[in-house]
Amino acid sequence: MAMLELYGTKSCPYTQELREWLEWKGTEFVEFDVEADLAARDRMRSLANGQRTVPMLVDGGKVVQIGWQGRGCVVGKE
Repeated sequence: MAMLELYGTKSCPYTQELREWLEWKGTEFVEFDVEADLAARDRMRSLANGQRTVPMLVDGGKVVQIGWQGRGCVVGKE
């Protein structure tokens, strides 16, 4: 079974809120900090056709959610 992946940053409050919600629900996930892990940032952008908004949830290699409750943080520069 594929693990749910959470792409986010330590500085984005919406990443923290989504993380806490997943933990509250008892959902297992692996988290990637795309500010600290450039390979994870590249993987996230590849999965989401260049999207730079976090938090982002990926399930089985498919993006299932971008942002949290209509909000998100933009990562990196173009």
